[in-house]
Amino acid sequence: MPTERPDLWSSTHLAAWQLALDRYVQVVAAQGVTRLPALDTWYRKTLPALSASRTPTHLLHADLVALTEWKMARGVWRAPNLVLVRGNAPADVIAVSGDAFAKAPHATQPIAGLATLAGVGPATASAALAAVAPAVYPFFDEIVAAQIPALGKVAWTLGYYARYATALRARAAALSADWTPVHVERALWAHAGGKAGVRG
Repeated sequence: MPTERPDLWSSTHLAAWQLALDRYVQVVAAQGVTRLPALDTWYRKTLPALSASRTPTHLLHADLVALTEWKMARGVWRAPNLVLVRGNAPADVIAVSGDAFAKAPHATQPIAGLATLAGVGPATASAALAAVAPAVYPFFDEIVAAQIPALGKVAWTLGYYARYATALRARAAALSADWTPVHVERALWAHAGGKAGVRG
């Protein structure tokens, strides 16, 4: 009988959180999704610098498609949503993402703005914001949210996301000045073993 994982969310020990975060890449690889490791590396290392190098900060159509593929590869693949995302006009992606990023650090306006693009909901929008403003916006992940008892049942709404992001920001601040809500999200996801429940 497998042993139950200890509850990371209730831990205040930075070492436990760091251990989980350090396993993130290993857990990504353990998911067994062919393109996920490459997409994840691109999402974590290339997209933030790429989007920040543009004035004003914005996404290109190819960025939005790739980050949607990353989000689905790390979670649940929804082909119809990807078709909708690919159908957005490139000029619209540039304009809408630029306008949304300019509204940071508002709790929900950037998410709502990005969600006006076809196929983009709060989770996909949060993936874009997490890449460009990791100190404010964590990626909205159901596996992560489920580990935070105070949030209750996951709801894909702006209000729920605002509470989720607030909780992760508070935990990051309590852990270390070097931690962001994105670090907290990745540590919790890795601790849970990702969508496949595989511990690295």
